[in-house]
Amino acid sequence: MPIKPPVARQEHANDPYAWLQQRDTPEVLAYLEAENAYQQAVLADQAPLREQLFEEIKGRILETDLSLPSPWGPYLYYTRTTAGDEYPRHYRCPRPADDSNTVDESREQLLLDPNALANGGFLALGAFNVSPDHRLLAYSLDTSGDEIYTLYVKDLASGTLTTLPFDDCDGSLTWANDSQTLFFAELDDTHRPWRLRRHTLGEADARTVFEEPDGRFFLHCYRASSERQLVLLLNSKTTSEAWVLDAATPQADFTCLAPRVEGHEYFPDHGQLDGDWRWFIRSNQDGINFALFHAPADKVPTRAQWQVLVAHRDDIMLEGVSLNASALSLSLREGGLPIIEVRPQGLPAYRVELPDAAYSLYVQDSLEFASPRIRLRYEALNRPAQVRQLELATGAQQVLKQTPVLGAFDADDYISQRLWAVAKDGTRVPISLVRRRADEGKCVPLYLYGYGAYGESLDPWFSHARLSLLERGVAFAIAHVRGGGELGEAWYRAGKQEHKHNTFDDFIACAEHLIAEGVTSRDRLAISGGSAGGLLMGAVLNLRPELFRCAIAEVPFVDVLNTMLDPDLPLTVTEYDEWGNPEEPKVYARIKAYAPYENVKAQGYPAMLVIAGYNDSRVQYWEAAKWVARLRTRKTDNNLLLLKTEMGAGHGGMSGRYQGLRDVALEYAFVFNELGVV
Repeated sequence: MPIKPPVARQEHANDPYAWLQQRDTPEVLAYLEAENAYQQAVLADQAPLREQLFEEIKGRILETDLSLPSPWGPYLYYTRTTAGDEYPRHYRCPRPADDSNTVDESREQLLLDPNALANGGFLALGAFNVSPDHRLLAYSLDTSGDEIYTLYVKDLASGTLTTLPFDDCDGSLTWANDSQTLFFAELDDTHRPWRLRRHTLGEADARTVFEEPDGRFFLHCYRASSERQLVLLLNSKTTSEAWVLDAATPQADFTCLAPRVEGHEYFPDHGQLDGDWRWFIRSNQDGINFALFHAPADKVPTRAQWQVLVAHRDDIMLEGVSLNASALSLSLREGGLPIIEVRPQGLPAYRVELPDAAYSLYVQDSLEFASPRIRLRYEALNRPAQVRQLELATGAQQVLKQTPVLGAFDADDYISQRLWAVAKDGTRVPISLVRRRADEGKCVPLYLYGYGAYGESLDPWFSHARLSLLERGVAFAIAHVRGGGELGEAWYRAGKQEHKHNTFDDFIACAEHLIAEGVTSRDRLAISGGSAGGLLMGAVLNLRPELFRCAIAEVPFVDVLNTMLDPDLPLTVTEYDEWGNPEEPKVYARIKAYAPYENVKAQGYPAMLVIAGYNDSRVQYWEAAKWVARLRTRKTDNNLLLLKTEMGAGHGGMSGRYQGLRDVALEYAFVFNELGVV
């Protein structure tokens, strides 16, 4: 006898499943547990495959490993993972006289063991900041997944632990140079970091330094690269404002660097140019792709004193700047690819050379400000992540560490490609694709991933788990759709607000291109996305359900209209710049036209696995639950529709590394079953 899915009751209202938003009530909990039980029962026969996949993926990972040590002051700081442990332990040891990266295990000191703190439950480590004098460790922990943190200070000599008596903290902790003063941020009722507080160790309370009343703006405090200045950044999706403070005088007041002007985004850092201390400011005042300015640092400069150092370029996005005493490193984006351009002082500029056609690259660690080198993280779909040391003056590279892959793995067995689809408005959309070299020219099952929001770039990354797809002949692709940042700021703007439909059209065009080129076929195509990528999944499933065989939507933002109509929900007001404010009639109509929950139709849908986190503060659990409930009553097919709610997790899913592998095994087993992969 077939197992019947739970059916949620409907209320006679515009939103018949709104009752699922009544958190912690017996009826809601019972429904979510019934959905979990249904999902477990339906997939019970996949348990042996899930266990096989889990062991297979785990078998590729070097479970006991040492991170690359990072030098700072008199110590090397590093982490170590141990077989069987969910989390890495944090250590330090004295810095060798030869300034090498050699760890002296006989003299190492354990700083923090998250495994002991987790005690088998959820644990997320927020801040992990050692004081400038290296005597104290400030850290923060989230033990439920709701991204509300408890703050701690540990004396590294005595082991004495102090729990700071503050609630509703966002997890950030920033030291002043006296090693006695900490700055941290508090959350408002909508889960927005809005208040900066200053705490002096030994005192019972903290003093409020700054409050940001505008609900669109987030507050964040950080140490500048020089470690001589503190920066308080206030930014919305379209505008920013920075306040600065000498890190040696933490009891003084922050001073505004440049008052906010709507549409002006700027991000300051502090460093040296030709031996003089300067402010370096990445700003969009000359164009949407940003330019780099510099200004005197002996006093707070006016905007009239900002001088162009790197001019705006229409075809190149300036995404970030890393400062060292002897060079500045520009993080650029050109032609859909990340590029590092180094400008050593007194020497010619150059670009970092790399071996692959499609890849991920960023400055992982600028090391100490006086260091003549930086570390880059580099990886591709078929190349495990490498930490490369770059000599700033010469451009010489050295691979210090490559993520090991155990077993029979050869990167040359896989081919990584960059393809281009054409959207219906004629825009060329990049696709990153990886498959077995032996499968080139064949029509194979394919797993297509997408996101397309907030200007975030999905640069190709390597995955141990993904090898379980590739080894079974399943190709993997990323659709770099508009709304992301892969082709710069204009690409992002072309996929937000009134242009959001481009995100969906681009994804459909990528799927159609992969089918037309014979890479895959409709009955062998799985799609996946999470959060705003879950909204993408919901939208394209409503628009073109016949194009896909199955779909996975993780913590999906599918009830976008109702969420954006509720300013009391976490993050809603800050999201107006991304989606629009539906209190405006035109915006309401626009969002309603694509909102996945609103547009579920009486039509066939592919098999679907939907995953939510009960403690998720970014995308509430009920978005997935309401969407699934409506799909159950309206869809006209018999394909699987499953909802799994992680009752002890948040937006990022379960926290431990082995728990994460089991989640991947569940998803892959579901996909293999639907695509007929043996």
